[in-house]
Amino acid sequence: MSRSPWITGTLLLLAVVVPASLEAEIDCADLRMGQFLCPDPGRRDHIDPKTQQLRGCTKEGKAKVWCLAVDGIVCSETKNGTFTREMPCKWTNGYHFDTALLLSVFLGMFGVDRFYLGYPAIGLLKFCTLGFMFLGQLVDVILIATQVVGPADGSAYVIPFYGPGIAVVRSDNWTYRLPQDNW
Repeated sequence: MSRSPWITGTLLLLAVVVPASLEAEIDCADLRMGQFLCPDPGRRDHIDPKTQQLRGCTKEGKAKVWCLAVDGIVCSETKNGTFTREMPCKWTNGYHFDTALLLSVFLGMFGVDRFYLGYPAIGLLKFCTLGFMFLGQLVDVILIATQVVGPADGSAYVIPFYGPGIAVVRSDNWTYRLPQDNW
């Protein structure tokens, strides 16, 4: 009786499965993409609901999160399949994007938006000149809406989960460009 190639391949695949007793213990800091999942989906406490960023985000833009290695890998630091890894995040200091934009639209002629963001000199100048005769107010509405002007301490805005987050993509000498066949 002859077997189809699909059944033969399936039987060969089942014969090669590694038993659980042969798990490898390695340093999980050296794992490559596809060998782990960060953050661990089993843990629900990695996102701060107030800032919508990873918990413990530092000014350097890094946060330690728990990750999950694929089956068959045991991490030497924890002796199981979980480990910690630094992930990029946006450090926030409590300045809300929607608050800054609303202050700029309705009270920008008095410089309240700049006082809120931590720029008291420009806020006082806008207050004394009625928002540079309303032209400075219009410019600030555009600059805050496009997130060019942010908080003075260098932090990112707290943006609602489905809000207008902007990620700047730049091309420089380190950017790799794939050649196209029609060039």
